[in-house]
Parts: sequence; C-alpha cells; structure tokens
Amino acid sequence: MYRDNYLANALRQPDSTRDDSIFLRHQESGATLSYGSFFSNSERLAAALLRAGVRPGDRVAVQAPKTVAMLELYVACVLSGAVFLPLNPAYTDSEIAYFLSDATPAAMVCDPARLSGLSKLAKESGVRQIWTLAADESGTLTLARDAEKPGFSPVARGPDDLAAILYTSGTTGRSKGAMLTHRALASNSQVLKDYWQFTRKDVLIHALPIFHTHGLFVATNITLMAGASMIFMPRFVAEEIVAEMPRATALMGVPTFYTRLLDTPGLDGAARNMRLFVSGSAPLLAETHENWRAATGHAILERYGMTETNMNTSNPYDGARRAGTVGLPLPGVDLRVCDADSGEELAQGEIGVIEVRGPNVFSGYWRMPEKTAEELRPNGYFITGDLGLIDDLGYVQIVGRAKDLIISGGFNVYPKEVEEVIDALPGVLESAVIGIAHPEYGEAVVAVVVALPGNSLSFEEIVEPCGQKLARFKLPKHVEFASELPRNTMGKVQKNELRNKLSGLFARN
Repeated sequence: MYRDNYLANALRQPDSTRDDSIFLRHQESGATLSYGSFFSNSERLAAALLRAGVRPGDRVAVQAPKTVAMLELYVACVLSGAVFLPLNPAYTDSEIAYFLSDATPAAMVCDPARLSGLSKLAKESGVRQIWTLAADESGTLTLARDAEKPGFSPVARGPDDLAAILYTSGTTGRSKGAMLTHRALASNSQVLKDYWQFTRKDVLIHALPIFHTHGLFVATNITLMAGASMIFMPRFVAEEIVAEMPRATALMGVPTFYTRLLDTPGLDGAARNMRLFVSGSAPLLAETHENWRAATGHAILERYGMTETNMNTSNPYDGARRAGTVGLPLPGVDLRVCDADSGEELAQGEIGVIEVRGPNVFSGYWRMPEKTAEELRPNGYFITGDLGLIDDLGYVQIVGRAKDLIISGGFNVYPKEVEEVIDALPGVLESAVIGIAHPEYGEAVVAVVVALPGNSLSFEEIVEPCGQKLARFKLPKHVEFASELPRNTMGKVQKNELRNKLSGLFARN
C-alpha cells in the first residue's frame, strides 16, 4: 500500500498488521484504536497537510501535549513527505522562537493555551499554517483531520530523504537540528524489533514522551513494525504502570521510572507477566539493576543511543545483561573507541571517545555544515562525545561525556568512576561529580551528593571511604549536599547546571 514511501512502507507491514487489530488502548479513557483507524487518520492528516500547502521537505513543528493525534501527525508527515519536528512542551516562547527561526517550518501545531503567545512568533518565522492540539485530543488539527477523506496516496520518498529533525538539548551553545532520514529510522527500528524479539503478541506500556527519539522512534516504530499493541499513557505514574503490567509484556523507560517503580506496592506480583524491561536515555545505576532483579526476577535491558544516531548498542535479549554496561553494538552498527586528539583507534579496554557508523546515523546538522564536518568523519563515523571503553567480553561501558572529563593537576578524572564509589556508600542515594575551576589544580573534583531519606552525611563520611578505593587526585575537594539532582525530561543529570551554580567555589578572594 505504501510501497513508494520508504519509511511508511516499513511502518505498515502487511504480513504483521491487520486493520482490525488493536494498535493502542488509551490508558486514561479506555478507548481503543485499531491499525486501520490509525492509518486512516494519518492519511486524513496527510491530506490536510497538503491542503495547507505543506510540500515534500517542508518542516512541520509540533509543541503539544502527548496525544494519539500527535502520533498520527508523525505518520502523516512521513506519508506526505514532510519533515516531522517535535519540540519539548516545556520550552518557553523565547526558546521556541529560535527553533522556528532556524527550522523555518511551513506549519506548526501547538497547545491551544499557547496559541496567543506563539502565533506572532510563528508568523515572524514564515509559518503559513498553525493548528492547535490539546491534551484531550481536541483542537483545530483534529478538526482538519476529520474534514478530510481517507485514502491519501503517499508521496514517494526514498531512503535518503529526510523524515524528521530532532534538536539536541543544547546544554552548550546553540541547539543543533539532527537530520534523520527514512533509512536511519526504518533500519534502526527494524533491527531493534528483531533484537528485542517483538511480535504481534506484545503489549508495550508507552509512558515516555513523544518529542524524543526513545518514545517516538523506538517505542512507536517498533510497535508498528511488529504489529504489536501499546497501552498509551499520557504521562508516567508509577502506580498506574504497575496496575497495567498484568495486561502488558514490555516497558520502555528511563532510570527514574525504575527507581520509582521499586518503591511502588505490588510491583513483584505485577511484573510476573512481563517479558522485557528496557532502560535508556541516561545511565542506570548498577544498584538499581540489582534491586530490580531482586524485586521482580527480571534483568533490565540497558541500551545506548542518542539523538544523532538512534540506538547504537544493547545488552542482549538472550544472554548476560551486565549491570554498568550498555551492551554490544547492534547488528549493522560499527563502534570504536578513539583517542580524542589524534582520532586513532585505541586498544580494547582503553578509555576514549566513542565513534559509531551505520545506517542508523543521522545525515548531518540542519544548516550547520561546519558543525557537521566537525562531528561526522569522511568515512562515516560519528564522533559521539561520549567517553567509554570496550571490555574483554566486547561490552561497551560509558564513563561520561568528553566535556565532563575533569583534568585535575594534569591527571584525567572520569566522573563515573568516582560516582560509582560514592553511590555505593551507606546513606547515599546518588551523586554527580563535576570539575570546577581551581587556582592550583586547574580543575578540582567536586561531588554533589543526594542522601537517602533520613540520612545526614558529612564531607568526611564521603571522602574518607573513597580514599580507600581511589587515588588521591580523584578525591573530591568539596562535597555539595543537595535534595535532588537537576534532570531534563529524559532523566539525564544536567551537569552544566551544577557547574554554573558552583563555578565560583574556589575563586580567590
């Protein structure tokens, strides 16, 4: 049916999908949506895009609540040849102004509550059509959809055509728009579907946001490709996820999901029916991995990916899921560890910058050819900026970001190594280790520590036991105690916020 459109054809597999089979059940309303209705609605939206003047290659920006209609719009963009541009609902108007001016979308969808503030910005950026979409699925977008007839003939799109642009988090400098092709999205999801053994029998609990690669391109694409179904949850609520587990087989989440679920009554019994728990988007503590296994009998499958590459590695479905690692390179993905300065590949076990190559890798940064040339090598390898190593069993371990590397007194300090020692101390919930400018050492190691409820810790109680396992130059020069660590919506600790907050800690008076 969708043969001439590369990604659409991959998403609607005739051998795995029947029109009358259930694609999703909305967890809040209980309403179900069949595959036939989902694709019919997507075709209607594709027709609405065409009627509004959206042409192949045009960007369609979306800043709206997590809704079924937003998933339909994603597929509609694929069908019509448009480029889907999801934006975090938490972005302010000033942040949105940058994305609109940079991506220059032809159309935009926003929450009705934001319409008045965004209309002027959209007009200034040349947006020709703006629709609304609310959390209850109402708005001018769904009205436009329902006014069209199904049966839209997909626009021909090849593997190298753009399907989406996702902007990086922009913790330093300008946010960059990663251009993702039909091939990148289709190939990666197909590999993951097979690697994680998804079939029509699976029921995925979908509690992730859909402005991010994990919830949109991993969870949604895999479900569609497998002909499986999902329980569509507008947001993460631990008690509601536990209540749904007896009717589900899989959950994809971030580490915060699992730490909160461990504190939720009834988890052990509810998890018995499940076959797979996937974690990504941020490092999973080895302690969480072991606690989860003890509570549920399941080993969490941790994987590694990023905006520019989709998924790169995964712990095996059949085989050892090793805590503290992100598993093995996925089929079709080449991964190597290189020296940051020379670019030379390092020996197994040595720490360096991870580089990846494969059909999953993006085609470059939107309107940033110089930045693309800096991070995409001529031979196709993408320089991830993540520091890691490949151990003696071939598993990949991430030790931090290259920009997070601390050079103290001329010695390299890898934050994760220090964090793992601190996190294992009695009374510690978690920690983040950063480098702060220091007049004597260049940078000093600083630990930000969150204590377990009811515990009060001191500098000495952190540093002295660390001294038994770490060289002196790796020990924190200062310990900052906090009630929680700052995180983005995907659970990643925002170390730049901690560095900014503590930047003058060692300044000379």
